[in-house]
Amino acid sequence: MVKIGNISLPDFPLLLAPMEDVSDPPFRRLCKMHGADLMYSEFISSEGLIRDAIKSRMKLDIFDYERPIGIQIFGGDEEAMAMSAKIVETVQPDLVDINFGCPVKKVVCKGAGAGVLKDIDLMVRLTKAVIDSTHLPVTVKTRLGWDHDSINIHEVAERLQEVGIKALAIHGRTRAQMYKGEADWTEIAKVKANPNIEIPIFGNGDIDSPEKAVEYKNKYGVDGVMIGRAAIGNPWIFNQIKHYRETGEHLALPTLAERAEAAKNHLTWACDWKGERTGILETRPHYTNYFKGIPHFKPIRQRLVTSENLQELYEILDEVHEIQNQEI
Repeated sequence: MVKIGNISLPDFPLLLAPMEDVSDPPFRRLCKMHGADLMYSEFISSEGLIRDAIKSRMKLDIFDYERPIGIQIFGGDEEAMAMSAKIVETVQPDLVDINFGCPVKKVVCKGAGAGVLKDIDLMVRLTKAVIDSTHLPVTVKTRLGWDHDSINIHEVAERLQEVGIKALAIHGRTRAQMYKGEADWTEIAKVKANPNIEIPIFGNGDIDSPEKAVEYKNKYGVDGVMIGRAAIGNPWIFNQIKHYRETGEHLALPTLAERAEAAKNHLTWACDWKGERTGILETRPHYTNYFKGIPHFKPIRQRLVTSENLQELYEILDEVHEIQNQEI
């Protein structure tokens, strides 16, 4: 069993990474159904929360069936981070997570996300400000360092543990790498092997198959793995990993009918959450992912991404459901 403060997770938990414009309630619900052990909101700007920005506030929506769930915040100002942690606490998530890993320019330019990797003292102060303003467990997601010449994750891990974080997720790339190249898990393994580190260490980056998840667990000794891009269009990956880890065998790949069912659920839950028009528009990008690699699917996909009628979309997905229940 892995513990984050008072939260108990199974041995070698599988975490759904917080992803902007992806990790919303409908997507999280699918991942939870298919075996995700811990999930996070999309990252939320501390400044946006304080200004009462509607987009930031909507990201605070969490539901009991998602638990345990964390809300992730980012920012570069101690007071704003402390205030936003208090706001987050009002919706009663299970934990607060701080993003010190987002490499996107508009975030980094504000001295937030991976931008904080250049200033460990500031990172520590921001983290302490959040910890001091909430009774919830506080965790951090970050990267190895700013670039190859400034890998500082080892100091970061010790100092953040010292101020009181309860777990650390490490993406095995630097900010300079963005999402390119291979993630370097050897540095993550060194953090985990450090005798001074007592908190759970979760590895993130390039986990895209059951074999890789099990291989990395055995090779690098992490307490669990965080999965991001590989879950897009494939929420089944969590149970696939669990089944492979327990039996050494592969679960059957989702059939076309199961993919259509997932897309239909996603659409329904998006409309329930944000209203029909927005729900239809926000589900569109996911159809490509759910039906990736399906031969001769382009005409159907075209209909799915152009229809603005909910009933018509259900009928198209029912058609897909009726196509031979083939395995992909």
